[in-house]
Formats: sequence, structure tokens, C-alpha cells
Amino acid sequence: MVLALGIAFFFESQATTTVIIVRHADVAAGLGGDLGLSPVGAIRAEELSRVLADVDVIQGPDAILVGSGRASRETAEPLARRLNLPVQEVDTSSLTHLAKRIVKDYKGEIVLVVLQPADIPVLIPRFQGSKKVPDLADGEYDNIYVVSVPWYGKVKTLRLRYGARLAPAGEANGLAARSPSGVSGG
Repeated sequence: MVLALGIAFFFESQATTTVIIVRHADVAAGLGGDLGLSPVGAIRAEELSRVLADVDVIQGPDAILVGSGRASRETAEPLARRLNLPVQEVDTSSLTHLAKRIVKDYKGEIVLVVLQPADIPVLIPRFQGSKKVPDLADGEYDNIYVVSVPWYGKVKTLRLRYGARLAPAGEANGLAARSPSGVSGG
């Protein structure tokens, strides 16, 4: 019995932590520092909720963390409502500290992190993930980065896409068609 408990504890403590990182959805046009989502952004936030609600086959993320800003909160809220989870605002002034906190506090869990675009290519390498994450373009709101942090071995970074991609200027309704898979190799 003691051996079985010891083995169970060992494997539980060796779990893989999965961090899903997205940029806040499309923001409303305007002046000011803390803009909310545009109507297109609200649709994108609902699509993110649909995509991530059962990301673990039987359930969605275990925690939802957001950086400061109204757009980040509003991006996370549809998923939080769907899963009955709180949206937890986190300090992004030290992304190294944030990465360590996520790995320690959410070991073996799935965590959604919604951030400002400049923070994403800085945070991912803090998990020992890809150091080649490109900066996000101004209209690039459709990336989902999945960072798998195993207890042993190589960290994997995947990039997926969701929802409609913002269309080049002049196209009807501002949205461009996306390939049926919605998956990108980058």
C-alpha cells in the first residue's frame, strides 16, 4: 500500500503543465489607454471560448490568467462564464516570475493566459519554449500558442489559429476566410 501511494505521488508530481497563450481579441477603435473589444473582437472572444471549452477532451482549462487591460479581461470572460472559472489578473511586469508561478502553482494543469501582444514572444521562452516566436503584427489576433512543459524532457511550442483572420483593407466586413483546419505550422 505504501509503495502504491509512493508511486502515485511520484507520477502526480511529474505531470505536464500546458500553457495556452493568446493575445487579447480585436480592440475597438478609439483613443485612450484601456480600450475594450470591438464587435469583431467580441465574436473572436466567443470563438476562443468555443475552441477551448473542451480542449482537454472532457474539459477546458483549469485556470484563466489575464494581463492588465480591459481587452484581455473581455477576451477571457466568455470562456470563464462557460467553465464557471474566475478571471485572475496577473502582474506581467516580470514575465520570468509569471512563468515560474504558472509552473509551480498549476503543475499538471491547463492554463489560459491572455496577454498584450508584446508580452507573448517574451513569455514563451521563459518556459524554455521556442525562442523564435515572431512579434505579432498589429492586426494579428488569431494565434493560439500552446506550450507543453513536461516534468522531464523538451518543452514543445505549437502555434494554432482560430476564428477569422483580419482581412486586408478593402475587403467586405473586415474578415478574411480561413482554411477549414484553422491550424498553422509556424
